[in-house]
Amino acid sequence: MPERLSDSLQQKISERLLFYEDIGIGHFYRSRGDADLAREPQAVAAAQKPIQRIEEPSLPKLQPKPTSAAPVAPTPLRKFEPPRVDDGPSLFEASNKIENDTLLTIREDLGDCKRCKLHKTRHSIVFGDGNPNAQLVFVGEGPGADEDAQGLPFVGRAGKLLTQMIEAMGLQRKDVYICNVVKCRPPENRQPEKDEVAECSPFLLRQIDTIAPKVIVCLGSTAAQTILQTNRGISHFRGEWIEFRGRKLMATYHPAYLLRNPAAKGEVWKDLQKVMAELGLQVKKGKSA
Repeated sequence: MPERLSDSLQQKISERLLFYEDIGIGHFYRSRGDADLAREPQAVAAAQKPIQRIEEPSLPKLQPKPTSAAPVAPTPLRKFEPPRVDDGPSLFEASNKIENDTLLTIREDLGDCKRCKLHKTRHSIVFGDGNPNAQLVFVGEGPGADEDAQGLPFVGRAGKLLTQMIEAMGLQRKDVYICNVVKCRPPENRQPEKDEVAECSPFLLRQIDTIAPKVIVCLGSTAAQTILQTNRGISHFRGEWIEFRGRKLMATYHPAYLLRNPAAKGEVWKDLQKVMAELGLQVKKGKSA
């Protein structure tokens, strides 16, 4: 026979069990005796009473709104008013394209150029690179140290980012043409001066006219201001279509600027999406350089 618990101990155990039942705990490994339960009718009723669950009202499920990846439509073509010049024709004037002109002929005409003072400090002439029949031409400011060493445009850090931008558009570097406003590196990467641009711009325009692209993209303020012959900041016309010599031109930020300000990549991607739409390329949402 198991030893009977004292009345005082049984009372304490009963009170403890009632406490547990009050807070919702009703099952234990050791059962209480019949005599204890007989003295605790309220505890028996509480133990036998099923727990009532409060059902929370269910909220209606929200159906996601259908989204459509519609292509980005190009903005209307804007007529940019060039300044009047007294010392020669405007860059905006349609060129008299040289019959049977080719990039090879232009490069031969450029020769070992010494038309401006940039030849004194350069290592290489950076003529341009890419598809001679490209539908898209990128124009930068001028060669940097890496470009001057290799003789190719956009091969440094900024060039790698430009390559990523081109690939994000679904193209490769070999599909486009890349060149600069001036063919020789300005010392310390300074901006090209007016006389240097004046000597180089005829060759740049011959390149554009010979390639006959559908779209021209100016990379950075210097390239845009030089080609558009304006002192206005790039923010005044970035991302807008501008008519230039019978073609569509758009200015956006230079890849070197994006290396210093990564937050601006989103704005450049919007500009490139417009270019993609103009070229009939598939616009993929969310993809950027």
